[in-house]
Amino acid sequence: MADYRELWQKLGMDLEKHDVLCEVLPQLYGGIYLNQENRPEGMNYYNFVVAEVHGLRIKELDDHKQQGGKVVGTFCVFVPDELILAAGAIGVGLCAGSQFWIEDGEKVLPRNICPLVKAFTGAKLSGTCPYFQSCDMIIGETTCDAKKKAWEILDDYVDTYVMDLPQMKREKDYKKWAEEIYDLKDKLEKLTGNVITEEKLHDAIKLCNRKRMALQRLYNARKALDLPISGKDALLISQIAFYDNPERFIEMTNALCDELEDRIKKGIAVNKKGSKRILISGTPMAVPNWKIHHIIETSGAMVVAEETCTGTRYFENLVDETPTTMDGMVKALADRYLKINCACFTPNKGREEDIIRLAKEYKADGVIYNSLQFCHTYNIEYANVEKALKEAGIPVLFIESDYSNDDVGQIQTRVEAFLEMIG
Repeated sequence: MADYRELWQKLGMDLEKHDVLCEVLPQLYGGIYLNQENRPEGMNYYNFVVAEVHGLRIKELDDHKQQGGKVVGTFCVFVPDELILAAGAIGVGLCAGSQFWIEDGEKVLPRNICPLVKAFTGAKLSGTCPYFQSCDMIIGETTCDAKKKAWEILDDYVDTYVMDLPQMKREKDYKKWAEEIYDLKDKLEKLTGNVITEEKLHDAIKLCNRKRMALQRLYNARKALDLPISGKDALLISQIAFYDNPERFIEMTNALCDELEDRIKKGIAVNKKGSKRILISGTPMAVPNWKIHHIIETSGAMVVAEETCTGTRYFENLVDETPTTMDGMVKALADRYLKINCACFTPNKGREEDIIRLAKEYKADGVIYNSLQFCHTYNIEYANVEKALKEAGIPVLFIESDYSNDDVGQIQTRVEAFLEMIG
């Protein structure tokens, strides 16, 4: 990665501190991912993406900026990627999943809030994430109180635009969200100097739908009893989807799915016969947060799906491609994005129904409900989810954790006991 030091310096990064991060990530990745047996050949592409996570993709962003383009950072699956693409900008997901950035985040944020919020704030303040440094604007949203106040702090360091997400799903809330989408359209047009035409938006909708369909195809392969891919690898692919070039990601993921479907036909599996199938539910798992999956899959079980923002919530519903007028397409976008069942909504019976449906679709033996510490919405919502799962006869285990490894042993003990109980 030494070849990119000049680029990192141009981005205003703290090179000395960044070197420490670059030393840690390969060791972490190698220990979790490269020791797996019988991995699909197609995973070599995603290995390459991780190896170049702060290199080649950052160079592509810089080339885009050199040609007058803009880079826009996002933190949430509610921000419509379609508008960013239609404006001729590149969108990158910025949520940070490493303990590395927590200390810098706590310089301006209290210790007793969500580690994800502290991490992404610390990533920007420390100047150690080239994606943050590449952004001309970031788009926040009002999905939680910690984020809402963090946007005010980040606005001192980078142009920060906030979308006001409704907290209920009434007819007037859909109209309100459509207005927010129109406001974002205006903001992106001013930022980029490009008009978002009906043709450009329709093309962007079709592109994003193709990416969703590639991820749907990946997850459908995980429904097989003989699993062709590990849960860790599937999680990694979903994480990479947030910042990779969309066309390239679609091509490589569909090529991988060709291999997975062939493995299913041939009975080539990564799981041992009789291993328990686990559905993960809860808060998003941003790169490089692979802890819970690694614990589960080194305890003898397999993760078969994720009801998270880095899982099914990201890609499950397509945008209706029928409308071609601006009003029609904006309404289609509002309808699609408000189908996402985030814990920020009240009431939220839809999420309980999603978890039960997914557990049945993926033939899960149990659900592990994973919540980041101090994530009040997901922590509180567990009571209703637990009740619904018990009524449906589906075993569930609640795990609250952060990004550190301090609790790995404790969590492993609890996971092993849970697997034994459902056995």
